[in-house]
Amino acid sequence: MIRSQSQNKLYIFHHKRIVQYISSFLFVCLTSKSYPSLCFDSPKTIFCKEFKKEVNYEVMNPNPVMSTNGFVKPVPTEEEQAKIEEVRKLLGTLPEKLSSFCSDDAVLRYLRARNWHVNKATKMLKETLKWRVQYKPEEICWEEVAGESETGKIYRSTCVDKLGRPVLLMRPSVENSKSVKGQIRYLVYCMENAVQNLPPGEEQMVWMIDFHGYSLANVSLRTTKETAHVLQEHYPERLAFAVLYNPPKFFEPFWKVARPFLEPKTRNKVKFVYSDDQNTKQIMDENFDMDKMESAFGGNDGSDFNINIHSERMKEDDKKRLAALEGIASVSLDSLSILSVSDGAASDSAHPISQDVSEDEYHQPQTKGPIP
Repeated sequence: MIRSQSQNKLYIFHHKRIVQYISSFLFVCLTSKSYPSLCFDSPKTIFCKEFKKEVNYEVMNPNPVMSTNGFVKPVPTEEEQAKIEEVRKLLGTLPEKLSSFCSDDAVLRYLRARNWHVNKATKMLKETLKWRVQYKPEEICWEEVAGESETGKIYRSTCVDKLGRPVLLMRPSVENSKSVKGQIRYLVYCMENAVQNLPPGEEQMVWMIDFHGYSLANVSLRTTKETAHVLQEHYPERLAFAVLYNPPKFFEPFWKVARPFLEPKTRNKVKFVYSDDQNTKQIMDENFDMDKMESAFGGNDGSDFNINIHSERMKEDDKKRLAALEGIASVSLDSLSILSVSDGAASDSAHPISQDVSEDEYHQPQTKGPIP
């Protein structure tokens, strides 16, 4: 088929959007690390610019112990514990509300995300604390985001994995909002709710992305970039693994090209599952109790997403979370001079979206450059 010049431009633009979406989704959201200089460019540029840099992000020397939920948790080595203490020293004395976000496990996540570089990890953690003071993610309540949830585009499943970790179900084909600000606000709410429901001793959750009905129309570059920014900067090392359920066929070949540039731990976090492939369906059996998994994912639970039932679950979780915050003094930016970032300008990440922009306004063929 011969295309006109305008059709060719449109085709190229749509193709770039696909590449941009997959690049951001698989290499930033799904991996546990942050790649600040990752560019939305050609696949060759993406892979060669960042991923051929061999950096070992593995735990330096884990001493595993078994937690009550069966999770093998590494005990920090003396060297790792020393780095934790260095970060704490650089953070200084924190208000009670912020210190709760700086447990040893939390500090370790930021150290791993910055390849055990103390100053970089401290800066990253300071930025998150400032973001929390301004954005107040722990205070977002169901009533504020309920409208974003009506189609079940993101929600915490009643099913957990075999280690008891919460599962966030995502269905990009049922996006019901064009407000980037609203979408990010709802994503943050879901992340906070999943963290709230982590079992003792566990820091990570599971994502399951259902691509049923997915099409190019579901791609939002602005939302993808903002999502990547929030997840990599403020929720590092939160992902145990992600299941891509019935993804478009072009996803997996693209991923296979990228695999050689990634360390084994990161590669293993992305699992492709197809409902008509018994070999990949085994992944589900290995990680979940299929009697409790929704039938849409090959499980035996015939129930589907019910907004009314889900609403009640979220309201109950809100009550528990807000009750835990009672009596803890709020924090203002004026009291955070101790969190000043010395090696850069003031952060602009306190609010993921400073001005709401609809997806339609953002879908222009001029998006190129690094993730914010």
